[in-house]
Amino acid sequence: MTMKKTIMIFAIALTMAACGTQSTKENAKEMNTLTFTTEQAAFMSAIACNEAKADYTALAEAINSGLDAGLTVSQIKEALSQLYAYTGFPRSLNALGTLQKVMEQRQSEGKATEEGLEASPLPSHYNALAQGTEVQTKLSGQPFNYDFCPAEDYYLKAHLFGDIFARDNLTHADRELITVSALSGLENVMPQLQAHVRGALNLGVTEEQLRSIPAALKAYGLVSEAHRAEAALATVIDGDTSLNSQLSTLNSSWPIGEPNTAYAQYFIGNSYLAVLDPATGLCNVSFEPGCRNNWHVHHGAVQMLICVSGRGWYQEWGKEAIPLVPGTVIAVPEGVKHWHGAAKDSWMQHLTYHANAKPGNSNEWLEPVSDEQYDTLR
Repeated sequence: MTMKKTIMIFAIALTMAACGTQSTKENAKEMNTLTFTTEQAAFMSAIACNEAKADYTALAEAINSGLDAGLTVSQIKEALSQLYAYTGFPRSLNALGTLQKVMEQRQSEGKATEEGLEASPLPSHYNALAQGTEVQTKLSGQPFNYDFCPAEDYYLKAHLFGDIFARDNLTHADRELITVSALSGLENVMPQLQAHVRGALNLGVTEEQLRSIPAALKAYGLVSEAHRAEAALATVIDGDTSLNSQLSTLNSSWPIGEPNTAYAQYFIGNSYLAVLDPATGLCNVSFEPGCRNNWHVHHGAVQMLICVSGRGWYQEWGKEAIPLVPGTVIAVPEGVKHWHGAAKDSWMQHLTYHANAKPGNSNEWLEPVSDEQYDTLR
């Protein structure tokens, strides 16, 4: 081999090594930094929550919107794969199938879809158990050992926080935002949801970024899920447990529906409307704590109220307020001035429909129920 050739090969090797080092530096991610834009984070929250709820129609819509906002197929695929550890394999696999269908549809429509970078290969000497233990300790803020079930402890450390969290197409902060959003979609997992709010903070997600999750979920109509997230955030960040007790009064077996914007001007606080039977006008109305409607009168119809969840009040003009609890049935006489709403510290849901309705029946909305009147109720 000539000296010239040797020098050339050596120069090429140095160039490749330098490029490799530079590439490594450029591709290395700050694992404690959220990589999504504000818009992308909102769609990723909706994706994760709908995966947890197994609402694949809403999931497809969220995936489409997320891809339009610049989320990559790799990021979404990774999020849905990770969630099997929190929501189970069936939901994860079905969600990945939904992603696949969305991609096929977008391709047929000629929509651009960014594939994104795949995770980097792990080094041959990678120790999943050691790395996972380190990540879990940082997430928890202290060493954690599940001595009651050592096998489960190993799976958590070596597989979830070791193998999965080592994949660098999502940062640790990305993964915790996804986890908090998904757990908000599950009932009866508040201890885990609160733990991952703490973990998200420990892994670099800011309070502001966490507080954006409920707003994103509400924008997608995920109201009870948003309030579940708010309750966890209030407990962990603010030390306020009152939302937890309020949340426990909400019976999520009844649909909350959409924000009641058409009648918002006649309510103090937020209410939500779910139309259950358009033919009969049967609806479920959900009142947040402290929410109540104005005094009003029904002309040409009897309004039926059936409380199904929480605690609230019904009052006719000039009479004492009547407590509303699950099972309370009220027939509001035609032409009687009245109001109804939630208690100060509880959600309330009631079914409502009109009976004996005459042609041309109508509602007459009157003045609000003042704070002075409302605050006397106990």
